Amino acid sequence: MSDPSPFTAPTRFDGAPDRVAVVVPGVGYSPARPLLHFAREVLIQHGWTVQELWWRVPDDFSRFTVDDRISWVERQVTRAVDAEAGACRLLVGKSLGSLACGLAADRDIAAAWLTPLLTVGHVARSLRRAEAPTLLVGGSADPQWDARVAESLRHGVLEVPSADHSLELAGDATGSVDVLRQVVARLDQFVGSLRP
Repeated sequence: MSDPSPFTAPTRFDGAPDRVAVVVPGVGYSPARPLLHFAREVLIQHGWTVQELWWRVPDDFSRFTVDDRISWVERQVTRAVDAEAGACRLLVGKSLGSLACGLAADRDIAAAWLTPLLTVGHVARSLRRAEAPTLLVGGSADPQWDARVAESLRHGVLEVPSADHSLELAGDATGSVDVLRQVVARLDQFVGSLRP
């Protein structure tokens, strides 16, 4: 058997075997993008095993109903969580990944949702019933973020003024890096607060 390609990026980073975090992407926001890349680094620093979920949405995904999208995301995330045989204790998801927040609520899994789709009723309802520690991070310029919904929940919330759906500031690269620093610091605090 040949060695794996040296050009293949790893998707799993081993830490504590009983503390696995599954990193869930957005539609076009892969685990290699800044928010999820640094989320992985925070998790590794705290000793977690990290399993990145990489997906390619179906070509006709834009024609899916909201319910179809929820079902598709839940299937992908359920497979990843089930593969950990009970060791998955945290989900870190971006945007579309937040459609799996019902799974997190049902299984009492802690979660950090970056730019969750708070305008989708399923997401808001699932977050209302989630009991495990949960962090919501969004930007005030993101049309998918609803500050009233976020504040009505009992979860930790970081709202970044003027940040868009990528948690960036339009036309301000340096300011966007400062936002990234702020988000990573809040993630670090959240992950550090979880029971070992």
